[in-house]
Amino acid sequence: MRPVLSQRAGLWWGLLGVLAFSFTLPFTRIAVEGLSPLFIGSGRAVIAAALAAVALAATGQRLPTAAQWGRLALVAGGVVVGFPLLTSYALTTSSAGHGAVVIALLPAATAIMAVLRVKERPAVSFWAFAGLGAVAAVCFAALQGGGFGSLDAADLLFFGAVLAAAVGYAEGGLLARELGSWQTVSWALVLAAPVMIAAAGVAVAQEPPTATPVQWLAFVYLAAVSMYLGFFAWYRGLAIGPMAQVSQVQLTQPVMTIGWAALLLGEPVGWSTISGGLAVVACAGLAVRARLRASARGPARSPARPVARLSDTVSVPGTSEPAPRVRRWTRSTS
Repeated sequence: MRPVLSQRAGLWWGLLGVLAFSFTLPFTRIAVEGLSPLFIGSGRAVIAAALAAVALAATGQRLPTAAQWGRLALVAGGVVVGFPLLTSYALTTSSAGHGAVVIALLPAATAIMAVLRVKERPAVSFWAFAGLGAVAAVCFAALQGGGFGSLDAADLLFFGAVLAAAVGYAEGGLLARELGSWQTVSWALVLAAPVMIAAAGVAVAQEPPTATPVQWLAFVYLAAVSMYLGFFAWYRGLAIGPMAQVSQVQLTQPVMTIGWAALLLGEPVGWSTISGGLAVVACAGLAVRARLRASARGPARSPARPVARLSDTVSVPGTSEPAPRVRRWTRSTS
């Protein structure tokens, strides 16, 4: 049984990662005003891959195995290529507030992927609170982002980003138990680097960057933190796990994202934001608490069964030879 303290450490690491990611959509919305979506999605991965290569070389990390490279391709496809590119294109026509709907659906999607991939089996109460949290988060984000009147291209891109990130999170959390948290995202970035370098070159050729200093600062954050350093904490939290439980701290991300959008982009925040945010945080806390209680109880003990035990050696009477070792089996319930 994993100690409760260890599980809480996983939650705190996960929350730190979520805090880092909560700036991603507002900063992407700022960056797309002066940089192309293709450049933002690929360029940030190129810079992060350069940082990762330096870190891997400086610490002398061993190369992953052939099987691990295949799994790293899933991580790279989800969190290095899929999520950044899809959200960058979506945010050219959508607001950061509406984009928070993505974050509202991501915890539930990650939990499902964890169940399918890692064979975790959360309690029914966990799923109930997680489901309520997802519903509360979707309603909260939808009200702030303008609602779901009809699905458009941006919504489809957001849904694709959710699926991509959920796969990358679940597989990356599992690999982090073998390679380490920062090593996992580092190898994934290095693996995707050739493709992203080519994409960045195409982006520069099509539309040379002409951003303001603020837009460049937003891009630098996306590259260094959203694309790299944030995963140090996030994958560490998922590795400590359980993944389905740690993923639920992402239910707080829509609240933080819309808060940052209000501060940085001037989006309005009213009582509905405050009440909705409290509902989302409460559901996340109840889901985590339900999982912690279930883990603290531990698995049910089965009744003691008789076991065979080898007794001490016995001597054979009526002989001068050294007593041979004779096996005698007894039954014990201890």
